[in-house]
Amino acid sequence: MKKKSFIPQTRVKNPEPKKKGTDWVIWAAWADRITFEEIKDKTGKSESDVIKLMRKNLRSSAFKLWRKRVHNKSIKHRKKFKYERKKLREKIKISDIY
Repeated sequence: MKKKSFIPQTRVKNPEPKKKGTDWVIWAAWADRITFEEIKDKTGKSESDVIKLMRKNLRSSAFKLWRKRVHNKSIKHRKKFKYERKKLREKIKISDIY
């Protein structure tokens, strides 16, 4: 009989899939903190390729929700993300003074 392990298993709601398939690209596209540039570095797929893949593999309502989410969030593009962080830091510095 095999001894039971006492190491607790952490279960994640959406665990990261293997990087070789389209599942990883879809997972990364839904993740807020993974930019399109990182997806391109790891898989070679550009933003337009990711959009086509998402349109093909998601239901139309899910695709519309994802597009709305990506369009409104500045995090999916590295330059916009850095710009928003810079604005936020300046706002925090000003509010700390007063």
